[in-house]
Amino acid sequence: MSAAATHPLPTANALEAVLRQKLQPTVLEVIDESSAHAGHAGANAEGYGTHFRVRIASPLFEGKPRVARHRLVYDALQVFIAQGLHAIAIEVL
Repeated sequence: MSAAATHPLPTANALEAVLRQKLQPTVLEVIDESSAHAGHAGANAEGYGTHFRVRIASPLFEGKPRVARHRLVYDALQVFIAQGLHAIAIEVL
């Protein structure tokens, strides 16, 4: 059984809501790039919900190296992995 069959596919709005709640960003843009990954690993037939780009700035990032900043974003979005999220490109601003 696929992840989409048991959970709805993640949306940019859902990722954005979780990131706003957990990281209190001052800048946030979440883009679903799934349709550009058709035929790639982790892509689905629906063309959404698998590959996202996140551009984010947060006061919680202050004083942390880039890897730690990325880890905060990954940890916040962990719930979406079971829903079919395959890849996240993170741009920390």
